[in-house]
Amino acid sequence: MRRFLKTMAALVAFLVVLVIAGFLTLGPERLWAEFGPPDLGEVRFATLQRSDTPNDALACLPEFCPAKADIPAPVIARPVNEAFLVVQEAVAGEPRLQQVEAHASQGRLRYVQRSKVMGFPDTINVKIVPMADGRSVVLIYSRSQIGKGDMGVNLARVKRWAELITAAAEKDAP
Repeated sequence: MRRFLKTMAALVAFLVVLVIAGFLTLGPERLWAEFGPPDLGEVRFATLQRSDTPNDALACLPEFCPAKADIPAPVIARPVNEAFLVVQEAVAGEPRLQQVEAHASQGRLRYVQRSKVMGFPDTINVKIVPMADGRSVVLIYSRSQIGKGDMGVNLARVKRWAELITAAAEKDAP
């Protein structure tokens, strides 16, 4: 019986090493691409329906999104064209971030950001909307491509981005 257990333990260890070697050889981007493209595409905030699983986060105001927001969207004292540049500058220092869409005339940005160790891709949609008083509201929706939970990563990102955007807008205020 002991010999059988030792053989099974060695087999399991071999399989773990094989999986790790395969992961490192293929790389996380190629591996996760098997689940679909890392960019989950555009969302329409006006008709947004949240994921059924706890792996997304939303910064919005009720007048712009029917979905329940996790935090209020940041409102900045800038017109949309300036707010667009503020958002790009504010998040430019984020690690492992790739901008996949930028439409200044529509106030739309989209990014893919990957986790540090495993390289899991998350899509972040940003929409800058003008307000009647000349300010802009920055809607942010972050969602995971893979899994049913994200250990709070998307919510932490949305909060961090809201803070970065607000701080950048205040720093360079006219």
